[in-house]
Amino acid sequence: MKFILLVGDGMADHPHPALGDRTPLQAASTPNLDFLAAHGILGTAHTLLPGFPLGSDVANLSVLGYDPTRYYSGRAPLEAANIGVELAPSDVAFRANLVTILDGKMSDYSSGHITTEEAKPLIKLLGQKLGDKKVSFYLGTSYRHLVVWRSGPLDARCTPPHDISGREIAGSMPQGPRHKEIIRLMEDSKFLLEGHEVNRERRREGKPPANMIWLWGQGKKPSMPTFADRYRLGGAVISAVDLVKGIGIYAGLQVIQVPGATGYLDTNYVGKAEAALKSLKKQDFVFVHVEAPDEAGHNGDVAGKVRAIEDFDRLVVGTILQGLQGREDFRILVLPDHPTPLDMRTHADEPVPFILYQPGGRANGAAAYSEAEAKARGYHVEAGWRLMDYLILGRTPEDEAAGPGGPPAHP
Repeated sequence: MKFILLVGDGMADHPHPALGDRTPLQAASTPNLDFLAAHGILGTAHTLLPGFPLGSDVANLSVLGYDPTRYYSGRAPLEAANIGVELAPSDVAFRANLVTILDGKMSDYSSGHITTEEAKPLIKLLGQKLGDKKVSFYLGTSYRHLVVWRSGPLDARCTPPHDISGREIAGSMPQGPRHKEIIRLMEDSKFLLEGHEVNRERRREGKPPANMIWLWGQGKKPSMPTFADRYRLGGAVISAVDLVKGIGIYAGLQVIQVPGATGYLDTNYVGKAEAALKSLKKQDFVFVHVEAPDEAGHNGDVAGKVRAIEDFDRLVVGTILQGLQGREDFRILVLPDHPTPLDMRTHADEPVPFILYQPGGRANGAAAYSEAEAKARGYHVEAGWRLMDYLILGRTPEDEAAGPGGPPAHP
């Protein structure tokens, strides 16, 4: 049996006036997702938890089957794993966004999705001027980078930059224990980056300058069992996002790099799907993550989000279904990791619609794949991390509700 997890990051949303009070999922043309919903189990699940950050770190741990109450230790340590940074027990890793601050506001949390090549000399300069025996800078991808702080300020309260798009940053600067040290590092970076040649060139081209680092998502190295330990399966993860690849590394999954996978609307959707099909020839599980719908949600880009969902449906889901045509020995779980509503431009702590599909398996009468249709089916999984048990063990929320014999307790 082959097992496939497909995540369209942030696809779930609210009805939007520009879409005739429909959600992007309802407005988009998604024949492949609709097929899976009509021939599988459609329901809702909570992937975020009260008291935890409303982030992709918590959500993607959940969708991969890890209970965040047991295994969450912060976002940045997961990204550190993908960059190849080994954290010591006392190290605190911070996510460091290259952001654009204009007139005291968070103008762009991604510096216009700056390229990695442009970011490289900026991060190098910060390391040379601000790095020392305690603080080190590491290059990541695009606007997503890393700071490792020996015995750093773990308990400070830091706001994700995408949560304050277009807003004054003064009220969202780090707070709590040792917050002044973090703020000083961020402000010093602005002094260094503002006049850098990379930013002068970006301004000449009409692009947002990467004129400050924003520190957030800090944490220490996690300890978690591998996917093979839990399910006796080998597998792979395919994503353009350091965070998701880092979770895969800690889970003992193979990280497959796909040329042209950008984490944005121009990502190589087909390349990801083809890599997934190729990996399934040797391994039994694959996790394909697509970031584009989430980025469109953060940007408030209505048309972009609809297009990202349609591309996910046609180029990822469609390619994989075509590649598996004629086979019956597979199961698919499809869902967003969390909602990223266009009207909020950040993540929402609301259930997401999921599909569990197996050829010839049970179905619960869904007409299409959408938030409203999923809610109407009446299948709700409060602990979203249990969905992986359903996928691998072949059971459903209906089995769980029926009584004894449900999936075993999480290890």
